[in-house]
Amino acid sequence: QVQLVESGGGLVQPGGSLRLSCAASGSIFSINVMGWYRQAPGKERELVADITSGGSINYADSVKGRFTISRDNAKNTVYLQMNSLKPEDTAVYYCNADLNTWSYSAIDYWGKGTLVTISS
Repeated sequence: QVQLVESGGGLVQPGGSLRLSCAASGSIFSINVMGWYRQAPGKERELVADITSGGSINYADSVKGRFTISRDNAKNTVYLQMNSLKPEDTAVYYCNADLNTWSYSAIDYWGKGTLVTISS
């Protein structure tokens, strides 16, 4: 069993900041990629940012320069520092991990999501 547990969502005013965390636990051998996706009402889920075990990072164009993804491999945890938040950043943010268990490789897991609301 593998679980991804997100935390850090909430309500913040435009221009504010939030930091999301996601911890992976369970029968994990190693994690290849960890990332954050988001889904706004009426829209498809989209990649926000992801980071490989080696530290390679990919950002959506809409968040470049405002969001920073980081990862603690020892803790199987990924973070998303979100600055200069805009109303259009409002969405449910989901943690994703492409990982290897002791039995299987390259399995995709998702967290349950955390709501981020940007509003004055």
